[in-house]
Amino acid sequence: MQARFILAAVVSAAALLSATGCAVVRDQESVGAYVDDATLTTRVKAKFAADPTVSAMSISVETMKGVVQISGFAKSAEEKRMAEKLARDTSGVMGVRNDVVVRS
Repeated sequence: MQARFILAAVVSAAALLSATGCAVVRDQESVGAYVDDATLTTRVKAKFAADPTVSAMSISVETMKGVVQISGFAKSAEEKRMAEKLARDTSGVMGVRNDVVVRS
């Protein structure tokens, strides 16, 4: 259990450190929008790390203008569904694109 909290803290810290030094990418309106997207990505990743169903290491998260895209591989349909639910239930998320593939 403590390992999940440590993983969540490491993921959060890495995302915040990398977001502060990045330039605005194409199709985004402002630095503020970029920081907001980075914050959403960090929140979703932290939820993945805290949930026993979802493998935070196997599912990646990207955010653009409030829309979260999750991709990677899940071990079951339940893991895929839970990853989408956790992302949708994150405050500030405008939509979720679920590109996770279930591997048996």
